[in-house]
Amino acid sequence: MTDFVVGDIQGCYSGLRRLLDKAEFDSANDKLWAVGDLVARGPESLETLKYLYGLGGSFDTVLGNHDLHFLAIYSGFKDAKRSDYLAPLLNHKHVERYVHWLRNKPLALKPRKNVLITHAGLYPNWSVKKALDLSAEIHNQLTGDNWQMLLKDMYGNDPVKWCKELKGMPRWRFIINAFTRMRFLTDQRELEFSTKTAPDASPENIFPWFNLPNSKLKDQHLIIFGHWAALMGHTSSKQFVGLDTGYVWGNQLTMLNLDKNKTLSISNIKN
Repeated sequence: MTDFVVGDIQGCYSGLRRLLDKAEFDSANDKLWAVGDLVARGPESLETLKYLYGLGGSFDTVLGNHDLHFLAIYSGFKDAKRSDYLAPLLNHKHVERYVHWLRNKPLALKPRKNVLITHAGLYPNWSVKKALDLSAEIHNQLTGDNWQMLLKDMYGNDPVKWCKELKGMPRWRFIINAFTRMRFLTDQRELEFSTKTAPDASPENIFPWFNLPNSKLKDQHLIIFGHWAALMGHTSSKQFVGLDTGYVWGNQLTMLNLDKNKTLSISNIKN
């Protein structure tokens, strides 16, 4: 059995299948993990969810910001943009099946003892255990009877800094933002949302989250994330593996073979 972790699919089903074929993925023996953002931006969100749902126990994922946004659109709290390409999925007769499947997914997964998968990364004040505990808080909300209220109130940038005394929606909003939207932080560990460039093109007063010291993170832990296409997978650290290489923007779709600790990519054939 081989464990594979794939970067942001974003509704690019055809690219996903080409990459899986290249990796010789066998759903009967292997397992596929994803860093979230399964849907939107690409034209095949419905086909993507159909396929991944059909993999059953051979697939698992964390939630990305686009996955949560899809759930909010379905719930009537946001309007879909034309660029989201979600109409076929939203209008499908089995859309509820995929909605309830997705809302049962967490924000953080630990596929192996020393491996953590999240969509955007690990906030520098958190240990792996803390991240999993905080993910469980959101999971409990998303799987509860009032799950849609979380989606209604999750939008916004405040608070920008973690404090363990945070309660209720401000606490949950920060957790969601740190897991699904984080890229840069200030030296005070405040989330900065406006900059989406590569680090070498960013202002001097903000820093990639993975460049800030985290005394609660052990050296042997591997943090796998997506979300930040401008990185093109470059973090300058073997401990932090970025798998969003911008396939939907015409670049590459990337997968990590956990057993061999090697990445495999395919190029967008339209590029």
